[in-house]
Amino acid sequence: MKLNSTVALTLLLLAMMLSAGFVSAMWGFTVGHEALKGVTQPDIRPTKKLAGNQKASDAQKAQEGVAILREENILRNVKEYINNKGKEEPKTKQKKQASNSPETQEQSSSETAGTEASLTSTSSKLDLPIKSQDRGVTLEVRSANQQGGSLLLNVSLKNEGGNAVRFLYSFLNVTDDQGRALSAITEGLPGELPADGQEFAGTVSIPTALLEDSKKLSLTLTDYPDQKLQLKMSEIPVVR
Repeated sequence: MKLNSTVALTLLLLAMMLSAGFVSAMWGFTVGHEALKGVTQPDIRPTKKLAGNQKASDAQKAQEGVAILREENILRNVKEYINNKGKEEPKTKQKKQASNSPETQEQSSSETAGTEASLTSTSSKLDLPIKSQDRGVTLEVRSANQQGGSLLLNVSLKNEGGNAVRFLYSFLNVTDDQGRALSAITEGLPGELPADGQEFAGTVSIPTALLEDSKKLSLTLTDYPDQKLQLKMSEIPVVR
């Protein structure tokens, strides 16, 4: 009898627990559903966004409308344009005749001659040639000009000493008046300079992109491998 009552009590408690769990679940679902009413997931599809923007743009254009020009205004504008064009044509012809007149051509020729004279005088003021001598060896910078994106220094070397001299032109040091070291390429100069007084001509090429606001250059060359010979020069003008 006691066993039966225990089993009945256990079943009763189990039924109460299930009922309480069911009631709690239903109550939680109802509360959550009420809280999420009116909340929707945002539409992040790009095609729909573009379509919405296009519709908004079309609606704005429709609101703006199309400007309609009156016929009277169009005719008045055309008439004014024809009248003004008729007045401008004689002035244009007078200007062309004036530009072709002998006096105008003579004035243009004098201005051109003045410009050429100014350029010649500027070139004549360049401090070239420049020479440097040491131990019977002479290095001379004869002229400078720009060509193909590079500043070309026309140089010459001669040896009037008693012994031949060797040069390694990677030792050629070129700096500007800002103290910046510049890369240079040497062409035409011999690796070994004989002691016979013969003059050898060559070029030192410096990219103009490296010069920027440089106005003067300095150049130093030494022999190889002894490095006893020092050929130095400065105030080499940068030609623009």
